Amino acid sequence: MTPSPVAVTGPMSDAGPILDIRRAGLSLGGRTLWSDLDLTVQPGEFVAVLGANGSGKTSLLRAILGQLPVDFGEILLQGKPVHRGDRAIGYIPQQRIMPAGTALRGRDLVSLGLDGHRWGVPWPSRRSKETVDALIESVGATAYADLPVGVLSGGEQQRLRVGQALASDPALLLCDEPLSSLDLHHQRGVAELIDKGLHERGTAVVFVTHDINPVLDMVDTVLYLAAGRFTSGPPEEVLRSEVLSDLYGTRVEVIHTGNRVFVAGVPEFPHHLGEAS
Repeated sequence: MTPSPVAVTGPMSDAGPILDIRRAGLSLGGRTLWSDLDLTVQPGEFVAVLGANGSGKTSLLRAILGQLPVDFGEILLQGKPVHRGDRAIGYIPQQRIMPAGTALRGRDLVSLGLDGHRWGVPWPSRRSKETVDALIESVGATAYADLPVGVLSGGEQQRLRVGQALASDPALLLCDEPLSSLDLHHQRGVAELIDKGLHERGTAVVFVTHDINPVLDMVDTVLYLAAGRFTSGPPEEVLRSEVLSDLYGTRVEVIHTGNRVFVAGVPEFPHHLGEAS
């Protein structure tokens, strides 16, 4: 039985929620990833999605993107059912370093967020160039915007991906472990860029991560997925030993030291589906 979620708090808006997930369920390969999932995300709210490998974190993002239909329940974006290619959603995928021979320039990567959805070769305009330049400046990438992305570091490439994701001025930004493979300095830099978009644009953020510490001070709500169950609420209410022990059905230790949190004793569940992470 799904535990009763902790009451969600966060920024509110008279315009209604950006994302509303209502009693949604999803199974893959005969295995239930999550069931009766409820989550409401308001404008300007930062939601961190946590859970062990195989708990369905990435699949949740795919369902929000309209790429993976839920078995039951519904997922609404600004009051309407989600669908593929919705320009109101920005997406930062898991970090994948581009090969050294990639000739695409940094600014070309960002501009794909403006016109990459269109057929044919984009026709450059002064307005689009100014928009791309502003995005590049906002993510601190001006110095290498005209270099091939293949010669850039992982952190530099990820900054450009943030600019690309923000290009359509999305109402909702989905982030799939965007800090993985980055060093601590670049982790913080990319996280701050995402948080900046949240505060300056009112963008809502759903941020999948295996380590909440780099963004802990930015998070309003934690959604924790485990073995087909979930709990959600403010970090200080969810990230507790008794809460996660009840969620997993076994003893889990949550250790707070300074401003960092460590979760120990989390059992690993079968992970036979790559998309179910």
